[in-house]
Formats: sequence, C-alpha cells, structure tokens
Amino acid sequence: MAEIDVVGTGFTVLDRVYAGSRDVSAEDLGGSCGNVLISLAMLRRHVAPVLRLGEDEVGVRLVGAFHHAGAETRYIYRHMGVRSPVIAQHLHDAGVHTFAFRCPETDVDLPRYQPIGQAEVEQALPAIRNCSVFYADRLSHAIVDAMEAASSNGSVVYFEPSEVGDENLFRRALAVTAVLKFSAERLAALADHVDVADGLLLIVTHGEAGLEVRQGAERHWSRSHPAPEVRDTCGSGDMVSVGVIDWLLSNRRRGVSAFSLTDFVHAVEAGQRLAAENCAYVGARGLFRERGAEYARSVLEG
Repeated sequence: MAEIDVVGTGFTVLDRVYAGSRDVSAEDLGGSCGNVLISLAMLRRHVAPVLRLGEDEVGVRLVGAFHHAGAETRYIYRHMGVRSPVIAQHLHDAGVHTFAFRCPETDVDLPRYQPIGQAEVEQALPAIRNCSVFYADRLSHAIVDAMEAASSNGSVVYFEPSEVGDENLFRRALAVTAVLKFSAERLAALADHVDVADGLLLIVTHGEAGLEVRQGAERHWSRSHPAPEVRDTCGSGDMVSVGVIDWLLSNRRRGVSAFSLTDFVHAVEAGQRLAAENCAYVGARGLFRERGAEYARSVLEG
C-alpha cells in the first residue's frame, strides 16, 4: 500500500465546551491524539487514525470529522456495546480551561476513552508498517506492540504521555521512541530519572514560559512566542506537536530518524508559533476554524 505520513492512536474524544453555564456552547473532536491527527490531516498530510469507538452518534460524529478533514478512516473500528468517549471542557475567564468526566447537565459519568486492542492492531498493520511517523499519547499492550511494529519498519515514533502508568510498558515504549514530549508539571521527575538513549529527542514543556529541548547532554531553552491575544489556551501543546510532526515529515528520509538538536529546534519553534497564534481563538483548533489550514501552514513556515 502507499506510504502514510502519520498513523496515530490515543486519546480522541468528543469535546463538549461549556462557557460559563451548564449549557453546551460547542462540540467538536478533541483529545490530544485527536487534535494532532485531525490538524495534520487539514494540513494535507496523509493521516490514518487507529481508534476504538462505539456504534453510536458520538462515534459517527468523530469519524465524520476525520473524514471531512481528509483523514483515512478505514482503521477507525466501531463496536456494538462500546460508548464513544466524551469529555466536558469548562472555559473560564482569561483563557483558563478545565476538564471533567461528568456531565454538568445530568451529573452522570461521561463515557471514557478505550484503547485499541490486539485485533485492531492486527487489522491496521498495513498502515502501521508503512507510516513515516507513528504518534501515541496513551499506552496499552496493543499500543506498544504497534509502536514496536512501526519502529522496526523505519518509522519515527512520537510519544506524548500524560503519565507513566505501567512502568514495564512505559520502558518498552521508550525503547522505540524517537521523540518524547511531556509536561514538566505532570512528569517532573521523568527527564532526569529515566535512562534514555542518547539519540532520543526530549521536549519538556513549561507552560507559558516556554519549553526545553534535550538530546543526550545537550539542552536548549526555547521561550514561548508571544500570543497576539489570549482567548483560550486549550490545544496549545497539541499545536506544538503538530508543528514538530509536520517538520519531521518535511525534513526526513524514510529510515533516517536521527536529527541533531540544532536542527530540531526549528521544528519546535514552528510548533510554538502555531500554538501562540491558536491562543487568539476559542477551541483547540480555533485557528484552523477561523483562519483556515492555509493560514496555519503560513504560520508554520514563518
């Protein structure tokens, strides 16, 4: 089959936005994995999500959003008896947002994300083995198997964990990871206490202050770009990942995953520009919605 730019799996949900009330003000595809993959598809990258969703209305909407953006949806598997995931995002003043797993209207637990299983990985192997970049932000035995399959076929594995979780799974994932991105606040001890290969590129985010890029003993601090206006910071970290992955796709030959830190800084800065611009709009992909993918492309290219 034709080579795919990005295959990804992980946290993809229907994001219900509540702006100062108990009534839904907007609904859209969300979650780190969902935001990254759909944004890259809108930038005309060949993207194939590998996901486990339900045979329900939310599942229809999520698949439809990917399809409309131009993503390959054949590896999104929908199952009877599974409820597609939903999250409540509360938008507060000054661009602050919080997330909840209970519905503000009914006080009932919302359906949670479910990772793909071995059956989904087996069916998606043609894509996993033919992608340039494999993205993951959650782990399970099946997801780590997919990461290993992608890496063994020359893909760059981009891993963006929110927690360590199962340490053995985490170490297996790190062993095949080329780019590791995480929040210093969430995983404060990781960068200094996990034994990582010298060639691994680490992106350690520090919120609005900026981020740090590490490779072996080398370190580079990259201050955040000033936002033209701050209306919503949701999705800022995802926009950094979009910029980095887009740069990787434009600057690597298949089978070559080693970059110098000096080169990689350009990728990070492209993502920071996109994140800063996105803060001026409401929603994780407000920039794409209000200004369009061509404008987003111009921001990435400086």
